[in-house]
Amino acid sequence: MAVTIEDLYRNYGLLADASKDNISQHKDAYQVILNGVKGGPKEKRLAAQFIPKFFSSFPEMADAAINAQLDLCEDEDVSIRRQAIKELPRFATGENILRVADILTQLLQTDDTAEFNQVNAALVSIFKIDARGTLGGLFSQILQGEDIVRERAIKFLSGKLKTLPEDVMTKEVEDYVFAETKKVLEDVTGEEFVLLMRLVSGLRVLQTVNGRQQLVELVVEQAFLEQALNPADPDTVDRLLQCTRQALPLFSKNVHSTRFVTYFCEHVLPNLSTLTSPVAELDIQLEVLKLLAEMSPFCGDMDKLEPNLNMLFTKLLEFMPLPPEEVENGENSANEEPKLQFSYVECLLFSFHQLGKKLPDFLIDKVDAEQLKDFKIRLQYFARGLQVYIRQLRVALQGKTGDALKTEENKIKVVALKITNNINVLIKDLFHNPPSFKSTVTLSWKPVQKTEAVAPKRPSGEEMGSSGSTKKQISPQSRRDARQIYNPPSEQRGGFRGGRGRGFGARGGRSRGRIY
Repeated sequence: MAVTIEDLYRNYGLLADASKDNISQHKDAYQVILNGVKGGPKEKRLAAQFIPKFFSSFPEMADAAINAQLDLCEDEDVSIRRQAIKELPRFATGENILRVADILTQLLQTDDTAEFNQVNAALVSIFKIDARGTLGGLFSQILQGEDIVRERAIKFLSGKLKTLPEDVMTKEVEDYVFAETKKVLEDVTGEEFVLLMRLVSGLRVLQTVNGRQQLVELVVEQAFLEQALNPADPDTVDRLLQCTRQALPLFSKNVHSTRFVTYFCEHVLPNLSTLTSPVAELDIQLEVLKLLAEMSPFCGDMDKLEPNLNMLFTKLLEFMPLPPEEVENGENSANEEPKLQFSYVECLLFSFHQLGKKLPDFLIDKVDAEQLKDFKIRLQYFARGLQVYIRQLRVALQGKTGDALKTEENKIKVVALKITNNINVLIKDLFHNPPSFKSTVTLSWKPVQKTEAVAPKRPSGEEMGSSGSTKKQISPQSRRDARQIYNPPSEQRGGFRGGRGRGFGARGGRSRGRIY
């Protein structure tokens, strides 16, 4: 016989009037309320409220009560589901916390916005009851659940954990988060990697030098720095870029970038022209050189400095041409003068200058006289073209202020002036005898003020002849703020952790079914 509204209210009254000592004797009344989940919409809504109210009074019926509430969480009527989900935190007591967290994590797969927000609120609520238990349910689904649940659980952790107070996110809890995250990182997509690194980078227990070093080690493992680079594989290049981007904020005078800088010098720079970009519009060569430039101030291993400087020196020679030969009448023998790629040279010179500070006698002791003479000829020729372009840019920008500087054309010129001024300062240092490495410059793409939301678009691989004619190759992806290059395109898991018997997309999720 179906349970009616009257049955539910009558048995509710019986339980509500019972004393604390006698309520456990009324199992039959509580069973009637549990049976309400099999009734119509009105009975189900009442059951969703009554079941959790008396849940703690009948511990021997806990499984039946949770299963009944779970039936309501999966009801076809979204309003019933929302009501049932809202009450789920009341079941999160003792040993039940892990199961409730697991259920709520699975419910993140809903496409109903209001229901999704209700699940989020319920998860935050039980976090404050038992953070460790709640994390157990979330990580269980991240490691074993279907892909949509995994994706949303990772996003939940990445977004919500940083908002929880210290009395919830204790050291023990944060240590557990870090340990479980390392397990998840064994098989992730590029997007998951970024979210998980954002999650663990915000943990208070990892804000020490030792903590930051642990995070760098985590990224090094993901970056496969022990393997040679395959420049033709866009997924390999993508992984290296993403890992380097995540490592950059971690570097400091005490947490060194040596392994990344050395890998770039040994494996990336020799293959610079053959790198396959993971994003069609991305100037991959420039992005790689930017990364190297940003890492170079934190390179600390003296044993690696000389070989790294040697590679940077070699690569600089490629981008700093010799002046064209003159024929008898004094005219250039070539129809076109060499093109000067200012954006690339800024990055390479900056990296060379930063490493040179730690080995200031490199050009004198490690470069032979002929090479040094050749280098200075190239520097001098480049400097001449540089001065021409700087004058042109200053004339073009003279008197322009406010809105006039906000046009796309003038934004490009402003950044071009930063690039050329930086190169000019660095070249002057190298012309000292002996070469000096004392000047300080701010890389052209770094924001001058923290209030700038987006850095101006910059020339990508800008080229110009020494006569002053300019050719600008503008990359659509060259706009960036602070330390963000581009949004990673990876959609398949396994690209970061190959070598474990799992290829791209090999990790399978459960098909949608009963929530356990």
